[in-house]
Amino acid sequence: MLGAFGVAKLIGFVVFMYLLHWSGDFKHMRPRWGGGAHPWDVLASWDGYWYEQVAVHGYHPESIAAVGGVQHLHENGAAFFPLFPALIRLAMECTGLGSFGAGMLVSVLSSFVAAVGIYLVAAKLRGHKAGIVAAVIWAVFPGSGVEWAVYSDSLFVALAAFTCYSVMERRWLTAGVLTFLAGLNRPTAGALIAALGVVGLLALIKRKDGWRPLAAILMSPWGMLAYVAWVGHKMGSYGGYFAIERYPWYHYFDWGRFTWHMTLTTMLGRTPEHNNNHPVANQIALFVLFAVPILLVLLLRMRPPLVLVVFTLVTIVMVVPNHGLYGNMSRYLLPAFPLYIPLAFALRRLSWLNLALILGVAAAASGWYAGYVLFQLGVP
Repeated sequence: MLGAFGVAKLIGFVVFMYLLHWSGDFKHMRPRWGGGAHPWDVLASWDGYWYEQVAVHGYHPESIAAVGGVQHLHENGAAFFPLFPALIRLAMECTGLGSFGAGMLVSVLSSFVAAVGIYLVAAKLRGHKAGIVAAVIWAVFPGSGVEWAVYSDSLFVALAAFTCYSVMERRWLTAGVLTFLAGLNRPTAGALIAALGVVGLLALIKRKDGWRPLAAILMSPWGMLAYVAWVGHKMGSYGGYFAIERYPWYHYFDWGRFTWHMTLTTMLGRTPEHNNNHPVANQIALFVLFAVPILLVLLLRMRPPLVLVVFTLVTIVMVVPNHGLYGNMSRYLLPAFPLYIPLAFALRRLSWLNLALILGVAAAASGWYAGYVLFQLGVP
């Protein structure tokens, strides 16, 4: 399984790097925004820049305290949760690598761990072959270009997949600890907290597994709550983290108004506002958005464990009706890995040769649609 995942990622990565090299676009952009001296430098641009800054310098006071209050915030590192940059710093200290090399090491290793977690979940539901296919789909899904970049997505999916698997195996304390750690990595851990809470509460009502479900429920939210509270305390406003997300980064829940507007704009072929003027990335996001309800219905027809249903539904609700970068829809939905399982179940009926051909072509194409489009034609 790890070999299949690694080959698929490597094929896509080579295509991605070749497209960057052939176009030369990265040479004409600032290193912070999709450029660099070498093609691979773009993997530490955009969000990767901030993760490196936090890993090397920590949370500088200027990135926490808002001069003039929350209404006058500028882009800053406080929007980025601490677990991933902490692991980068640990890798730097242990290996002697710079922040870029350490960040890539953490991401690549995390992507393999995530693949194992996805395999275990899918294999438990539909067998060994479906598990392998699901792991490879994770490697080539739209948005998967960030899996091998200085981004926290692979680490989060690794924690999410093993949390779901632990709940399925009724390893409550493990699930609680993993959810706690996920809360230190990304705010989308809210979906894991909700899933663990619902399933754990049902276990308590049915008097299953004693005190362990309660312990898991109680420990799960504190990673996320602690960081949000710390940022709020430093800023002098306990809603400070959400102010950072809204004003400098323009990420906030708006009941789907922005997504609806961008969907119509993209369908009509019109030019959106400046911050979302990424036509190819927006079109891929549109196709992913249309695919989500189809995949969700197919998943529900399989009657999966409740933890997968709640996690997937809450992830979708946290992403789709949200204001942000429309072209990033495919990346934001990467954590919803249970949506891959119906595809894996359908594809498992093919021979290994046919699977290799189909997934190999998808892997090569992913270097373009999941890598080059996201990093050079859009904003990951």
